[in-house]
Amino acid sequence: MAPIIPPEYKPILDQRQTENAIKLVKDFFERNLSAELRLSRVTSPLFVPRGSGINDDLNGVERPVRFPVKNLQNQEMEVVQSLAKWKRMALADYGYSPGTGLYTDMNALRPDDDIDATHSIYVDQWDWELVMKEGQRNRAFLQHIVERIYEVLKRTEFVVHEQYPSITPILPEKITFIHAEDALKQYPHLEPAARERELARRYGAIFIIGIGAPLSNGKPHGGRAPDYDDWTTPGEDGKPGLNGDIIVWDPVRQDSLELSSMGIRVNKEALLRQLELTGTEERKHLLWHKRLLAGEFPQTIGGGIGQSRLCMFFLRKAHIGEVQASVWPDETVEICKKQGVPLL
Repeated sequence: MAPIIPPEYKPILDQRQTENAIKLVKDFFERNLSAELRLSRVTSPLFVPRGSGINDDLNGVERPVRFPVKNLQNQEMEVVQSLAKWKRMALADYGYSPGTGLYTDMNALRPDDDIDATHSIYVDQWDWELVMKEGQRNRAFLQHIVERIYEVLKRTEFVVHEQYPSITPILPEKITFIHAEDALKQYPHLEPAARERELARRYGAIFIIGIGAPLSNGKPHGGRAPDYDDWTTPGEDGKPGLNGDIIVWDPVRQDSLELSSMGIRVNKEALLRQLELTGTEERKHLLWHKRLLAGEFPQTIGGGIGQSRLCMFFLRKAHIGEVQASVWPDETVEICKKQGVPLL
């Protein structure tokens, strides 16, 4: 196993500088993402009713945090795991027009997540969703949006360097697109995480396309719920998937770091196909799914961009606990303390 903290790691910024830099990164990126994609900020829920189909099921095995509400006859609520489906419903209910969209500060609890240098049970991200125009439901449009988000990442890196000159920009001029099937063919003996590591090391910034559908070895590159991203519709190259992940090379940990998961969302045909493939056809009877199948939702593209992950990358931090307040194993706390790495 890799060490929790690289043995020779020393933070570039002290704790007070780090707190100021976190605000710089979050404020600048949020404003520029909003302007780049024409996204309006909205207020989003921390919890949703259990059984509504609105909560994100992630890989389908993570347990949401649940609690009863006394004054609603003890109806159970679920703390959101992400807002992938809520956003699309909001776009419909708020009447957004094609070419515009929304974003929100999403805070979630995922108690079943790993706890390590890049994962926490507390998730903070910008959840965004954009209403697509006619004729944009294709791989080319997906890549166009990825490139625009990447430009915002590069601008943010430049501003951080201006404020903190010791943090040197490293993002390449362009992001490299590669389908998960092609990644498998290049590294057939490696697991998906190791493939991402080698590709991120080689290119600096990559977008892995087609996450969720089984590859030629019978296994998907990664898990995706069947009811938000479309991971079965073929792209222009005939390979399945209109979704993917933005991944960069982290020079501090000498490893890949996923910054965003995103994709063109399911239409009626893709939803029914993916529910059948995953054996979850009973979801057709949930409120959210019935509304989509009835044609009440616009066609959208959207995703989540990790706020702490961005801060970790741009501020050259070795542990996500340096940029967010959460809980960590005693061993992690002790190792960080010995190395002079403050956890918030």
